[in-house]
Amino acid sequence: MHEVEFINPAATVDVIVEDNLERILLIKRGGEEANGEWALPGGYLDCGKETLEHAACRELGEETCLIAKEKDLILLNNYSSPDRDPRGHVISHTYIASRYSGIAKPRDDAKEVEWFSLDEIPKLAFDHNDMVNDYLVWRKRNGR
Repeated sequence: MHEVEFINPAATVDVIVEDNLERILLIKRGGEEANGEWALPGGYLDCGKETLEHAACRELGEETCLIAKEKDLILLNNYSSPDRDPRGHVISHTYIASRYSGIAKPRDDAKEVEWFSLDEIPKLAFDHNDMVNDYLVWRKRNGR
């Protein structure tokens, strides 16, 4: 009998923060990977310690000072291409946050935060432009 070895991918969360002016919040990354590139706020799940929704709220607060509640997040999609992240097989769970409090300021590994109009989104790190494009489709489908 052959024994199967399971290698598990890492789990991350990314958050599309929208405002009522048809803009989304992006961070300029300060970490090792994609340093200096614009991206959605997000990061790794603390495996065995938190839910994906909790990770999304935690990462949002750590990187942007914004506070969101888990119950207010909307799951947009999951992104699981094995080559989507140069660090290895990483599955991202992308959420939309339209309800939050606070003033956006850079923290943790975010060098900058900036609101971008939906028609002026720059080139983003990883596959975050795909996430934003899916978000734009979601907005049209939901009459936003």
